[in-house]
Amino acid sequence: MYEFWEQRYSEEGYAYGERPNVFFKQVIDALEPGKILLPAEGEGRNAVYAASKGWQVDAYDFSEQAIKNALDFASQHKVNINYVQGSHSDLHQFEPGYDAIALIYAHVPNDVRQRYHQQLLGLLKPGGHFIMEAFTTSQLGRPSGGPQDINMLYSLDQVSSDFGAECEFELLEQVTEVLDEGKYHVGEAHFIRMLAIKK
Repeated sequence: MYEFWEQRYSEEGYAYGERPNVFFKQVIDALEPGKILLPAEGEGRNAVYAASKGWQVDAYDFSEQAIKNALDFASQHKVNINYVQGSHSDLHQFEPGYDAIALIYAHVPNDVRQRYHQQLLGLLKPGGHFIMEAFTTSQLGRPSGGPQDINMLYSLDQVSSDFGAECEFELLEQVTEVLDEGKYHVGEAHFIRMLAIKK
């Protein structure tokens, strides 16, 4: 899997474009800037946007090439982001106290999904916002992006179960929309959007 992402992020241009995710931008624009964590942030399009809006940004990804590209992108836009190498098993690198956490197409296998989401919630302040956009199981086989493994795709019930005990949902919905994010998120897609506030 590491080699797959290294190759993807070594291609010319940004794999998922230079613009922030539409939902992420919409939420970030409506919040007071604070401290945000962006797991599996790839080439930094969301991190750079958040930093440009005054957020203090921590991000991680396991791809060395993704981090290099993201730091170059941040430099081009004259913003600072704290970007480290790591995966879902390396959350000990981060201290609790985030005002927001955003998982934008940051999928993990279902056998670790619930535990991972709980660990991330442990890093979020009470009253903090958890932002998620993730492909649903209905996306399997579609060419518009996402893992082609049913065990890496999510259902609305799973997401509701993972976050419902500790959060109030401002938004939790399944969406069918046309994506236009770089080369690899293009076309009609099925995904979940969530905005939750930690109790």
